[in-house]
Amino acid sequence: KPNNPTMTGKTQTSNVTNKNDPKSINSRVFIGNLNTAIVKKGDIEAIFAKYGKIVGCSVHKGYAFVQYMSERHARAAVAGENARIIAGQPL
Repeated sequence: KPNNPTMTGKTQTSNVTNKNDPKSINSRVFIGNLNTAIVKKGDIEAIFAKYGKIVGCSVHKGYAFVQYMSERHARAAVAGENARIIAGQPL
């Protein structure tokens, strides 16, 4: 049975970013002013994956959340991506 090529070597991240565990709140990044008509979940994950392991990513109209394994990764992502222009809009 052949492998699904879209799944090879890529773990699907969860759509859940609103865990109630207090520790996970500090490892969640809010991404505002997002052009979600153009920018999709895969794009967000590609941009933010360089800061650490993403365990969840949820995209909503105009914004998104990225849930990291650790607070350190979330802080690095905020520092590195704040005000970055994506699809013509500063995050």
